[in-house]
Amino acid sequence: MVSSKAFDTEAFLTTVGAGRTISTYKPKKYIFQQGTKCDAVFYIQKGHVELSVVSDQGKERVVGILGPGAFIGEGCLAGHPLYLASARASTEATLIRVEAATMIRAIHDHPELSQRFMAFLLLRNSQIESDLVDQLFNSSEKRLARLLIMLAQVGQEAELRTVVTPISQEVMAARVGTTRSRINYFMNKFRKLGLIEYNGHIKVHSSLLNVVVRE
Repeated sequence: MVSSKAFDTEAFLTTVGAGRTISTYKPKKYIFQQGTKCDAVFYIQKGHVELSVVSDQGKERVVGILGPGAFIGEGCLAGHPLYLASARASTEATLIRVEAATMIRAIHDHPELSQRFMAFLLLRNSQIESDLVDQLFNSSEKRLARLLIMLAQVGQEAELRTVVTPISQEVMAARVGTTRSRINYFMNKFRKLGLIEYNGHIKVHSSLLNVVVRE
Protein backbone atom coordinates (compact mmCIF):
# COMPACT_ATOMS: atom_id res chain seq x y z
CA MET A 1 0.00 0.00 0.00
CA VAL A 2 1.16 3.52 -0.84
CA SER A 3 1.90 5.46 2.35
CA SER A 4 -0.31 8.41 3.26
CA LYS A 5 2.67 10.75 2.92
CA ALA A 6 3.22 9.70 -0.70
CA PHE A 7 -0.45 9.63 -1.60
CA ASP A 8 -1.35 11.89 -4.54
CA THR A 9 -5.04 12.80 -4.30
CA GLU A 10 -5.12 14.41 -7.74
CA ALA A 11 -3.56 11.35 -9.36
CA PHE A 12 -6.02 9.08 -7.56
CA LEU A 13 -8.94 11.08 -8.96
CA THR A 14 -7.61 11.46 -12.51
CA THR A 15 -5.94 8.16 -13.42
CA VAL A 16 -6.96 4.58 -14.02
CA GLY A 17 -6.05 2.06 -11.32
CA ALA A 18 -7.42 -0.71 -9.13
CA GLY A 19 -11.15 -0.09 -8.77
CA ARG A 20 -10.93 3.06 -10.94
CA THR A 21 -11.91 3.60 -14.58
CA ILE A 22 -12.27 6.72 -16.73
CA SER A 23 -14.98 7.34 -19.33
CA THR A 24 -16.05 10.26 -21.52
CA TYR A 25 -19.77 10.83 -22.03
CA LYS A 26 -21.43 12.71 -24.87
CA PRO A 27 -24.12 15.33 -24.07
CA LYS A 28 -27.40 13.77 -22.81
CA LYS A 29 -25.67 10.44 -22.11
CA TYR A 30 -26.52 8.95 -18.71
CA ILE A 31 -23.71 8.20 -16.25
CA PHE A 32 -26.18 6.39 -14.03
CA GLN A 33 -29.95 6.36 -13.62
CA GLN A 34 -32.28 6.69 -10.67
CA GLY A 35 -33.16 3.31 -9.17
CA THR A 36 -30.14 1.42 -10.54
CA LYS A 37 -27.55 -0.26 -8.34
CA CYS A 38 -25.50 2.28 -6.39
CA ASP A 39 -22.01 0.77 -6.28
CA ALA A 40 -19.60 3.55 -7.25
CA VAL A 41 -18.85 7.24 -6.77
CA PHE A 42 -17.90 9.40 -9.75
CA TYR A 43 -15.53 12.37 -9.92
CA ILE A 44 -16.07 14.95 -12.67
CA GLN A 45 -12.79 15.77 -14.40
CA LYS A 46 -14.15 17.78 -17.34
CA GLY A 47 -17.55 19.04 -18.45
CA HIS A 48 -20.83 19.40 -16.62
CA VAL A 49 -23.37 16.90 -15.33
CA GLU A 50 -27.02 17.47 -14.42
CA LEU A 51 -28.73 15.56 -11.65
CA SER A 52 -32.44 14.88 -11.99
CA VAL A 53 -35.15 12.96 -10.19
CA VAL A 54 -38.41 11.50 -11.46
CA SER A 55 -41.49 11.50 -9.22
CA ASP A 56 -43.93 8.61 -8.87
CA GLN A 57 -46.15 10.52 -11.30
CA GLY A 58 -43.38 10.51 -13.91
CA LYS A 59 -42.45 14.18 -13.63
CA GLU A 60 -38.73 14.90 -14.00
CA ARG A 61 -37.00 17.73 -12.15
CA VAL A 62 -33.38 18.86 -12.50
CA VAL A 63 -32.02 19.26 -8.98
CA GLY A 64 -28.41 20.15 -9.64
CA ILE A 65 -25.79 20.97 -12.25
CA LEU A 66 -22.22 20.09 -11.27
CA GLY A 67 -18.87 20.74 -12.92
CA PRO A 68 -15.20 19.78 -12.65
CA GLY A 69 -14.08 18.87 -9.14
CA ALA A 70 -17.47 17.58 -8.00
CA PHE A 71 -18.41 14.10 -6.84
CA ILE A 72 -21.67 12.38 -7.77
CA GLY A 73 -23.18 9.11 -6.61
CA GLU A 74 -21.66 9.53 -3.16
CA GLY A 75 -24.70 7.85 -1.60
CA CYS A 76 -22.98 4.50 -2.14
CA LEU A 77 -20.54 5.45 0.62
CA ALA A 78 -23.47 5.70 3.04
CA GLY A 79 -24.76 2.28 2.07
CA HIS A 80 -27.54 3.36 -0.30
CA PRO A 81 -28.37 0.31 -2.45
CA LEU A 82 -29.82 2.36 -5.33
CA TYR A 83 -29.03 5.75 -6.87
CA LEU A 84 -31.60 8.30 -5.68
CA ALA A 85 -31.18 10.49 -8.78
CA SER A 86 -30.06 10.22 -12.38
CA ALA A 87 -26.83 11.79 -13.62
CA ARG A 88 -26.64 12.85 -17.27
CA ALA A 89 -23.91 14.73 -19.12
CA SER A 90 -25.10 18.22 -20.12
CA THR A 91 -21.88 18.76 -22.09
CA GLU A 92 -19.22 16.30 -23.14
CA ALA A 93 -17.92 15.14 -19.78
CA THR A 94 -15.05 13.00 -18.54
CA LEU A 95 -15.50 11.23 -15.22
CA ILE A 96 -13.58 8.70 -13.17
CA ARG A 97 -15.62 5.89 -11.67
CA VAL A 98 -14.36 4.68 -8.29
CA GLU A 99 -15.85 1.52 -6.84
CA ALA A 100 -17.44 2.09 -3.44
CA ALA A 101 -15.07 -0.26 -1.60
CA THR A 102 -12.04 1.40 -3.24
CA MET A 103 -13.23 4.90 -2.30
CA ILE A 104 -14.07 3.93 1.28
CA ARG A 105 -10.65 2.35 1.77
CA ALA A 106 -8.84 5.35 0.25
CA ILE A 107 -10.76 7.85 2.40
CA HIS A 108 -9.98 5.79 5.51
CA ASP A 109 -6.28 5.43 4.70
CA HIS A 110 -5.50 8.89 3.31
CA PRO A 111 -6.49 12.08 5.21
CA GLU A 112 -5.77 14.24 2.14
CA LEU A 113 -8.55 12.57 0.16
CA SER A 114 -10.86 12.54 3.16
CA GLN A 115 -10.44 16.30 3.67
CA ARG A 116 -11.08 17.03 0.00
CA PHE A 117 -14.19 14.87 -0.06
CA MET A 118 -15.56 16.41 3.16
CA ALA A 119 -14.92 19.93 1.83
CA PHE A 120 -16.99 19.05 -1.23
CA LEU A 121 -19.83 17.63 0.89
CA LEU A 122 -19.94 20.74 3.09
CA LEU A 123 -20.05 23.02 0.05
CA ARG A 124 -22.71 20.87 -1.58
CA ASN A 125 -24.83 20.96 1.59
CA SER A 126 -24.52 24.74 1.71
CA GLN A 127 -25.61 25.00 -1.93
CA ILE A 128 -28.62 22.76 -1.29
CA GLU A 129 -29.67 24.99 1.63
CA SER A 130 -29.26 28.08 -0.56
CA ASP A 131 -31.35 26.48 -3.30
CA LEU A 132 -34.10 25.68 -0.80
CA VAL A 133 -34.19 29.26 0.46
CA ASP A 134 -34.17 30.42 -3.18
CA GLN A 135 -37.20 28.28 -4.00
CA LEU A 136 -39.11 29.39 -0.89
CA PHE A 137 -38.52 33.12 -0.94
CA ASN A 138 -37.33 34.30 -4.36
CA SER A 139 -39.19 34.91 -7.61
CA SER A 140 -38.51 32.75 -10.67
CA GLU A 141 -36.77 35.78 -12.24
CA LYS A 142 -34.29 35.94 -9.35
CA ARG A 143 -33.84 32.17 -9.39
CA LEU A 144 -32.95 32.27 -13.09
CA ALA A 145 -30.51 35.14 -12.54
CA ARG A 146 -28.88 33.21 -9.69
CA LEU A 147 -28.60 30.06 -11.85
CA LEU A 148 -26.93 31.96 -14.70
CA ILE A 149 -24.51 33.67 -12.31
CA MET A 150 -23.64 30.33 -10.73
CA LEU A 151 -23.06 28.62 -14.08
CA ALA A 152 -21.01 31.51 -15.42
CA GLN A 153 -19.06 31.91 -12.16
CA VAL A 154 -19.54 35.66 -12.37
CA GLY A 155 -17.52 37.83 -10.01
CA GLN A 156 -17.66 41.48 -9.06
CA GLU A 157 -15.52 42.78 -11.98
CA ALA A 158 -17.58 45.35 -13.86
CA GLU A 159 -16.73 44.17 -17.36
CA LEU A 160 -16.56 40.42 -16.74
CA ARG A 161 -18.40 38.32 -19.30
CA THR A 162 -18.22 34.57 -19.03
CA VAL A 163 -19.62 32.02 -21.46
CA VAL A 164 -22.09 29.78 -19.69
CA THR A 165 -21.84 26.03 -20.15
CA PRO A 166 -24.41 25.05 -22.83
CA ILE A 167 -27.79 24.55 -21.17
CA SER A 168 -31.22 24.28 -22.75
CA GLN A 169 -34.23 26.35 -21.75
CA GLU A 170 -35.97 23.11 -20.76
CA VAL A 171 -33.23 22.35 -18.23
CA MET A 172 -33.25 25.94 -16.98
CA ALA A 173 -37.02 25.76 -16.51
CA ALA A 174 -36.74 22.51 -14.57
CA ARG A 175 -33.90 23.89 -12.44
CA VAL A 176 -35.67 27.16 -11.68
CA GLY A 177 -39.07 25.57 -11.15
CA THR A 178 -41.05 27.39 -13.84
CA THR A 179 -42.10 27.00 -17.46
CA ARG A 180 -40.00 27.29 -20.61
CA SER A 181 -42.11 30.26 -21.77
CA ARG A 182 -41.26 32.14 -18.57
CA ILE A 183 -37.57 31.33 -19.01
CA ASN A 184 -37.74 32.67 -22.57
CA TYR A 185 -39.46 35.84 -21.32
CA PHE A 186 -36.84 36.50 -18.63
CA MET A 187 -33.93 35.69 -20.97
CA ASN A 188 -35.25 38.23 -23.50
CA LYS A 189 -35.74 40.74 -20.68
CA PHE A 190 -32.17 40.26 -19.42
CA ARG A 191 -30.85 40.60 -22.97
CA LYS A 192 -32.76 43.84 -23.64
CA LEU A 193 -31.41 45.27 -20.38
CA GLY A 194 -27.86 44.40 -21.43
CA LEU A 195 -27.41 41.93 -18.56
CA ILE A 196 -26.66 38.98 -20.83
CA GLU A 197 -25.73 38.24 -24.42
CA TYR A 198 -27.64 35.34 -25.90
CA ASN A 199 -26.91 34.14 -29.43
CA GLY A 200 -26.56 30.37 -29.30
CA HIS A 201 -24.18 30.78 -26.36
CA ILE A 202 -24.89 32.74 -23.20
CA LYS A 203 -22.59 35.44 -21.85
CA VAL A 204 -23.36 36.92 -18.45
CA HIS A 205 -22.43 40.41 -17.29
CA SER A 206 -21.69 41.03 -13.63
CA SER A 207 -24.53 43.60 -13.54
CA LEU A 208 -26.93 40.63 -13.48
CA LEU A 209 -25.98 40.40 -9.79
CA ASN A 210 -28.23 43.41 -9.23
CA VAL A 211 -31.28 41.31 -10.09
CA VAL A 212 -30.36 38.86 -7.32
CA VAL A 213 -29.62 41.40 -4.57
CA ARG A 214 -32.37 43.93 -5.20
CA GLU A 215 -35.42 43.93 -2.94
